[in-house]
Amino acid sequence: MSGSDREAVPPVPLEEAVLRDVLAGTPAGIGILGPDLRYRYVNPALAAMNGVPAAAHIGRTITELLPDLDDPGETVLRQVLADGRPRELTSSGHTQAASGLERRYWHGAYHRLQAADGTVTGIVGIVLEVSASRQEQRDLERARERLTLLDRAATAIGTTLEMDTTCAELADFLVPLLADVATVEVLPPERPHGAAVRPPPHGILRLRRAGMAALPNLREQVRIFGVPGTYVDYQPTSSIPRCLASGKPILENLPTDDELGGMAPSSERVAAYRAVGIHSALVVPLAARGHPVGTVTMVRAGDSPAFTDEDVVAAQDLATRAAITLDNARRYTREHGIALELQRALLSEPGSPYPDVEVAFRYQPAGSSALVGGDWYDTVRLPLGRTLLAMGDVMGHGVEASVDMSQYRSMLRFVSSADLPPHRILRRLDTLISETESGRPATCLLALIDPTRGRCSYASAGHLPPAILRSDGATEIIGLPVGPPLGTGHGGYELLSRPYTPGDVLLMYTDGLLERRGEDIDVSLARLAALRLPTDGDIGPLVDNVLALLVTEEAEDDIAVLAARITR
Repeated sequence: MSGSDREAVPPVPLEEAVLRDVLAGTPAGIGILGPDLRYRYVNPALAAMNGVPAAAHIGRTITELLPDLDDPGETVLRQVLADGRPRELTSSGHTQAASGLERRYWHGAYHRLQAADGTVTGIVGIVLEVSASRQEQRDLERARERLTLLDRAATAIGTTLEMDTTCAELADFLVPLLADVATVEVLPPERPHGAAVRPPPHGILRLRRAGMAALPNLREQVRIFGVPGTYVDYQPTSSIPRCLASGKPILENLPTDDELGGMAPSSERVAAYRAVGIHSALVVPLAARGHPVGTVTMVRAGDSPAFTDEDVVAAQDLATRAAITLDNARRYTREHGIALELQRALLSEPGSPYPDVEVAFRYQPAGSSALVGGDWYDTVRLPLGRTLLAMGDVMGHGVEASVDMSQYRSMLRFVSSADLPPHRILRRLDTLISETESGRPATCLLALIDPTRGRCSYASAGHLPPAILRSDGATEIIGLPVGPPLGTGHGGYELLSRPYTPGDVLLMYTDGLLERRGEDIDVSLARLAALRLPTDGDIGPLVDNVLALLVTEEAEDDIAVLAARITR
């Protein structure tokens, strides 16, 4: 028989008994619903899935039959009735079936039924259960909980690059989530800043407590064990040295007094621990990039349950995530400190002006979220009793900006020795900087005070304008023609000369004093112009008042301020 002959043979219709056996024998759940979405037929498999006798299905909707389904999908079924396009649907919820599952899932395929004349008679659905076992569901739920926990931790821990802040955030996150008390200890720097710290006795491990949190009813009681910023010494048998040595968590549930004495920094603490009600401890290492950073210790007290294996896994997940953040903060703190010390060393005391010019300087580094910048200032004595005041800002941050700052400052002193007016000094500096290998751009403002003529001359290379604090309390922003930053090689600097009034204070500054994220510079300058300050008395406190009034929150950039008062 040829292929065409086989195709011409009509299919043999199945007997009703055969169809009934197919529907009754398949493990797939099969149901027929009428145009009103009420059951007209269910096979034994679907009745078993739903936990409801087959006869009890007839005439009822899915919602009436299974009210605990999250979404019975009736909207999708009405779409199948309307357009005849088959659709698939996944449902979940609880049923009356004694399956031992906390939650069940079903996946079904639905298509429309039509009579020979095209009349829509209903929908047939073929459903398979895709539920996981109780243990699988619990494993999935725990995995989801851990991911949710890590997501929350990502937004709560490491909001800054300041190490102690990060440690405090970690401790705060753990209480009361996993612990009644949580402490974060970090390995101290090789050469700690501040007061000298005696080295620990031989065999004793010394860590610095950088973060601590406790339930409200325990806060005062646990302060006797050490507060953030203090150093804690640990005996070799205690949990923290063993945790650091092994690189693995150490769990101690319901220890005896002897065991607790061995776990503690020293055995003398046992009585104090018992007085607080501490009965379980979990120590997890903090390590990043193959190097230890410190440890996090969690304890439970009073009626709190002992730690479980699931708690250990959750704590390890958090510690792994937090350790990277802590290591980044530690690296940043070290680099920031080097750059800051370098800048302070390079930004040596400015030259001394003539006696008829009083000056005061302030330098304030940015907060922990920014690198050290290249802000600088200087005063240079010139012939005929004149004094040159300079304020500059090298673009960029870090050690490189600090080095360039020192180089440009030296260039200024060299060029100014030629006794040029401010705008020509800027022109010469622009040429020199543009010819250097790095050529890092910089802004600069110069003011030449000439007491003999009673005038002050200004020139600006991309810098914010100076301000005059008048003896009557008013503040004036001096409108200067502004040329391009130094290092562009374009030149184009102009001179503005105007008389001054003895007793007035000239204020020069870098942009960190005024600029705020998202704020127009005109608004920032208006805030400076609104200052009303007395100019008599010592000039140093005047500069401090300016900083206090204008810098009301942690600055995003370094701040340098120079104030000068001409006395005659």
